[in-house]
Amino acid sequence: QDIADVGHKYHLELVLEDVLAKDSTVNCTAEVLYHLGHQPSAPEVQVTLQGELRNTAEADNVFYNRVKSLDQELVAENIPDSQGTVPPALEPLHLLAWVASGYLIWQNSTESTKLQLAQVKRVQQVRRSDEYLEFDYLVLLHEMVSQEIIPWQMRVLWHPQHGVQVTEDRHQPQHRLQ
Repeated sequence: QDIADVGHKYHLELVLEDVLAKDSTVNCTAEVLYHLGHQPSAPEVQVTLQGELRNTAEADNVFYNRVKSLDQELVAENIPDSQGTVPPALEPLHLLAWVASGYLIWQNSTESTKLQLAQVKRVQQVRRSDEYLEFDYLVLLHEMVSQEIIPWQMRVLWHPQHGVQVTEDRHQPQHRLQ
């Protein structure tokens, strides 16, 4: 729908599939408004779920307690690897990157882009004195229209009871991938 002097609004009906339990789905409707203008801005999104998503509290707490109990900061690279494999121990880091990169995608999407997380190139835990976990990620976003691979750094705060927050993000130059 074209809204004069405002932008373009899309009405969507989706079926969300649980990434861990493929047989679990939830119907969803969404309205997405892309604003007109010379200054890029994130689209406005309103979502309605018809049902409930699976509760991940138990798995979240297991991961949280495992990382909190480590003697050294957690570091990992190339998730998934070149064969597309995500080791089970790294799956929570990959899922956290997937959720956090959703913020990057939302903030940087336009009507003519289609971004998705391709790979976690590197992740390193940042030690904190409070109850949050903090990770410094370098992710590769795949822009499906242009086929460009875009490196992006993001700093992510997470706590199982408080959710995910991207506190910093910046586009990285291509030469940083080597």
